[in-house]
Parts: sequence; structure tokens; C-alpha cells
Amino acid sequence: MARITLDKVEKSFGNVSVIKQVDLDINDGELMVFVGPSGCGKSTLLRLIAGLDQPTEGTIAIDGKTVNKVPAADRGLAMVFQSYALYPHMSVRQNLAFGLENARTPKAEIESRIVDAARMLEIEPYLDRRPGQLSGGQRQRVAIGRAIVRRPVAFLLDEPLSNLDAELRVSTRAEIAALHTRIKSTMIYVTHDQTEAMTLADRIVVLRAGRVEQVGTPLELFNGPANAFVAGFIGSPRMSFLAGTVTAVTGERAQARIGSGGTLEFVTTDVPVKPGDAISIGVRPQQLALGEGEGSLAAAVALVEHLGAETIVHAVAGEERLMAVLQGQLKIKPGDTVGFALAQAPLHIFDADGQRLNAPVEG
Repeated sequence: MARITLDKVEKSFGNVSVIKQVDLDINDGELMVFVGPSGCGKSTLLRLIAGLDQPTEGTIAIDGKTVNKVPAADRGLAMVFQSYALYPHMSVRQNLAFGLENARTPKAEIESRIVDAARMLEIEPYLDRRPGQLSGGQRQRVAIGRAIVRRPVAFLLDEPLSNLDAELRVSTRAEIAALHTRIKSTMIYVTHDQTEAMTLADRIVVLRAGRVEQVGTPLELFNGPANAFVAGFIGSPRMSFLAGTVTAVTGERAQARIGSGGTLEFVTTDVPVKPGDAISIGVRPQQLALGEGEGSLAAAVALVEHLGAETIVHAVAGEERLMAVLQGQLKIKPGDTVGFALAQAPLHIFDADGQRLNAPVEG
């Protein structure tokens, strides 16, 4: 296991800066997930840790030792790529053994490690097959097994489930989580899928345009996003944002007008707002319920998704789009006008620049 530390790490390609002043401390035995949209720099950051690229500025340390000039092969890390990168002409056993043979590991030790990894990943029946005879999920397990047999100090996984279908992604995700629990090694996992991040991570790093927006546990990020970007990225379905203007503040409650669609009320105990302030109100789809009257928001239904146990409604309030997850099978259709009220509070309140105003929501 290993503790990995990044101190003011930057990476530029020519005049293009892709990683900007990243400070990060990954604990020994932690499963850390890098998440963010395409092009945010998460895979580049992983390559810097692996030693496949060199930082332009800053230092990378493993267990307190700076490794900027240490070759990738000597860092004691194992990487699992999006593509399985298996040798098609070799059997599974030969694929697992190849790296160890090149390192001149004794044959008895190689066989012992292969047996242990195969048992752990439940691929014993496939050891004599070639990759072409395996399913996508089985090939991904072999790729992970090839990393395991090396006994690395940390595992680096770069979108390892992207090539799998939806059902396999769920089952393989569970296998990776169980694997981490068993071997207790440090893991860094890169994904653009926030569901993978929420279900796998001990902590999540949210990246945007080469910068770290926020680091925290899944629930810390869900309940207390630091800004509107994190709030919109973490959570499924995604949060809706309603731009509004504070019209009144009375005691511990405030009212805001949302475009021309109506008003919403929110608690102001820890929100420093006054009439006239421009704000953005973040609403989770599960927080909305059908409702009429004062404090509700009128919206035109644009799309309805009937999922059986629940109904997802996409609607437009003035110029703002919002989404509601409603329980049961509802007779709502596109073109209807409905009223939405808050079924759960408090809300997530952001200023005009997208920075959070209120304290994190308690889970």
C-alpha cells in the first residue's frame, strides 16, 4: 500500500496548460476517484502519477519519496487501462505471467500469484483460454488480474468499465469494490461517470479544466457541493438550477422570483441574502412534488419518462429547465402545466458566480 502526495503539480503541452496547481493527498489504502467531464485532465493527472508523463511544475511523492524522475517501471504502480491491452495470441495464464517472467520472478512464485489472483477474480476456469474466447467482463477481470499479480503498492485504473455494457458495468463495479475491500491497496480510479464515483469511492476528486473543484466523500459532495459545477455533476438525475432574484426576507424564510414562472421559498438561517440579490437555487429532482398555491412554481411539461415505480418529469419554468422525480404512475403528458412545490428542504443556494452560500445540507 502507498500514500501518494501531489504538491502544486502542473502540466503544460507547449503553451496549453492542462493541469493547474493541483494539491492532493491520497491516503494509504484509500480508493480515490477522479471524476469530471471529458477534457478536464483526470487521465492526464493519472498518467503523471504513473510516470507516463512528467509534470511541468510541482512534485509527486509516493510514501514521502519524490518520484518525479523515477521511471514508470520503478514506481511500484500497476495500471489498468480502458482497453484491456491483452496479448491475443497468449492464454490468460500467459498474459498474467508475462510481466513477472520479464522481471525474472521464480516460476513457483509466478504460479502462486496467478493462482491467488485467479481465485480472487473467479477466472480459474479461463486460465487456458485466449482473450478472444472471453466476454468483455472476463477480459477486464484478466486485465485487473495482470495488475494484481505484480503486487503493486497502488493500482491506477483509467476508465476500466467504459467498454462494457450497462449490466456488466454494474457487476464489474461491484467486483472492483469487493476487490478493494479484500486487498486493501491504494487505488486511484478515473471515470466520467458520477454514479461509478459515488458507489466506489472513499473520496472523490472533482476536476474541471485542470483544476480541483472539490475533494470529499461521496455524501460530502452530494450534501455540500462547493459550487454549482460540483452540484450539477454529482447526483443522478442531475440537479436543476433556477436563476432568481430575492424579493423578500422575513425571519428565517426568503422568497425568490424565478423568471416569469413563479416563486420559491427557502430557509435563510445561514444564507446571507437580501432583497434584490441575484441567486441560483439548486433543486434535486427528488425534492420536488406536485403542488399549487403560494410558494409553488408553475412549469410547462416538456417530457415525461414513465419508469413504473416513478415518473420523471422534464419541465420549463419561464426560461429555466427543471426535472422532478415523482413517485408512482402519474397521468401527466407533454404540454400540461403543473405546479411544483418543495417536498424536501433545505435547498442549495448559490450566488451569481455559482459559489455556495448556505451551509451543507445534513444527510
